Amino acid sequence: FENMNCSLAQSMEVVGERWSLLIIRDVSFGIRRFDDIQKSLGIARNVLTSRLNRLTEEGILKKAPVDSGRMEYRLTDKGWDLQPVLLSLTHWGDKYKPHPDGKRLTFVDREFGKPIQRMAVHAADGRLLKPKEIRARRGPALKKSTSE
Repeated sequence: FENMNCSLAQSMEVVGERWSLLIIRDVSFGIRRFDDIQKSLGIARNVLTSRLNRLTEEGILKKAPVDSGRMEYRLTDKGWDLQPVLLSLTHWGDKYKPHPDGKRLTFVDREFGKPIQRMAVHAADGRLLKPKEIRARRGPALKKSTSE
């Protein structure tokens, strides 16, 4: 994906590996230390090290010192900006890959503890759009890189 002139492909180059979004999810839930992330996900230590290094290099996570000289991982603003992606994928999974016992997670507003609405896309004028009502239009960067 590295050489593709596509925002989705470039994003997948950074977070498209199967463990990356789960690591981001855990850190957003407050699981921030290496051993705790490893235990939560059951991921091999070498794979976790590699993914944490990549997410840190990309500026999605940052290392922060905590008690007794230990380090933990925290989301940067760039990392928090991935939260709508996580929410959308979770809502999609609830709809198309449901668990027989019901929802696995309910996302709530941190301040009031009330459930949030499902992710939605709105037009510039505020209208709610269905996925079929959205299309892509070539931007300047794509027009310059193709032979149109």
